[in-house]
Amino acid sequence: MEINATEYKLRSCLTEREFEDSGWMLADPQDKEPALIRAIYKKRQIEFKEPSYGIYRFADWLPVRRMLKNSSAPITYKSEKLAKELRLENLYITFSGYWPERGTFMNTCSFKETEAYSVCARLPQDSGKILVVASAGNTARAFAQVCSDNNIPIVIAIPEDNLPALWFKEPLGSCVKIICSPKGSDYFDAIALAAKLSADSRFLEEGGAKNVARRDGMGTTVLSAAEAIGRIPDAYFQAVGSGTGAIAAYEANLRLIEDGRFGNHLMRLMPSQNYPFIPMYQAWEKRSRALLPSDDALQRELALKIKAAVLSNRRPPYSIHGGLYDALTATNGHFYHISNSELDEGLALFKLCEGIDIHPAAAVALVSLQKAVAAKDIAAEDTIMLNITGGGEELFKSRNNFVYAKPDLILSPDTEADKVISKVAALF
Repeated sequence: MEINATEYKLRSCLTEREFEDSGWMLADPQDKEPALIRAIYKKRQIEFKEPSYGIYRFADWLPVRRMLKNSSAPITYKSEKLAKELRLENLYITFSGYWPERGTFMNTCSFKETEAYSVCARLPQDSGKILVVASAGNTARAFAQVCSDNNIPIVIAIPEDNLPALWFKEPLGSCVKIICSPKGSDYFDAIALAAKLSADSRFLEEGGAKNVARRDGMGTTVLSAAEAIGRIPDAYFQAVGSGTGAIAAYEANLRLIEDGRFGNHLMRLMPSQNYPFIPMYQAWEKRSRALLPSDDALQRELALKIKAAVLSNRRPPYSIHGGLYDALTATNGHFYHISNSELDEGLALFKLCEGIDIHPAAAVALVSLQKAVAAKDIAAEDTIMLNITGGGEELFKSRNNFVYAKPDLILSPDTEADKVISKVAALF
């Protein structure tokens, strides 16, 4: 079972200039200001492949060259018990995680697998480069698993405090190396280490939100929903750390409109953050394109207080052209913030109603939906998509043995770039 390389061009979100993807492009070299680029696919009407293709059943709208093994796609179903609890008539849950009874088998239990299988399949085979990914946890686990399974060399940069997120069914292959910023550091410190590596020609910056493959992989959640519902949802709920998933949802929405079979409306983006770390919420409340001025030390302190640690990006793609601010503006979006105690209540409510555990970030999204209902931000008859971005971890661990990965290096983010490069290169 194989797929052909997908045909597409790239378009600047600043100028709308279209150009060819000559390798691993993360920006339009002609742009005068920072801007995302977007994939424009030759196939304007998507054909959904059989479930056996995993995430590649959406390959028409993924910028991929090949098909990697062991992928699974998100699933969407109409909620009954949670919908009744919230008094919603058309609540659809898109679930990414481990839930064999529903037909999804993501062994890392997170929708970050949708990113990893898309990004790594965009890489040319035998590129000779070592991929570099920075993460607060779930992304690291997903990329490590996908690269280990498919023998793709990669360096994962993660804060040492977040190492408990790196659990796996079996030990990782030698192609995966893990470097950590020290205890007391955060996601931004891991990003700083990754940036130093990426300056060397032996390493390849994954790119985060700038990578069209990452965003379009995440956008498969919306494609799953549109396929199951038969139309574009009216509102989209997701917790955000960087906002990349919400940007991806908006871009998938645009493609579905162009497809012509799913409606011609923009769903309203309803993102949420975990209080007290809420920089994007605060900026959007003031309708400010720029994040509000804040002390880095304070933001690091606040990031370490939230239970949904994966929502702790201090440099999100919010302000950039084509970023979250633009997506919220286009869709008349609304932002929420959810406390740790509310998050705990969301975890319990979902398990009670739907019968499976979910990750803290997904509980943030659920509670934001509760708040939207209470505030009448949505109507009872609206078609709602709740993006459950991770779940089934307790179920997976109850059915499988697992091991924790250990770091290969612990490096201060202040370490000189040449020392970071030499130490990491020596691992391979």
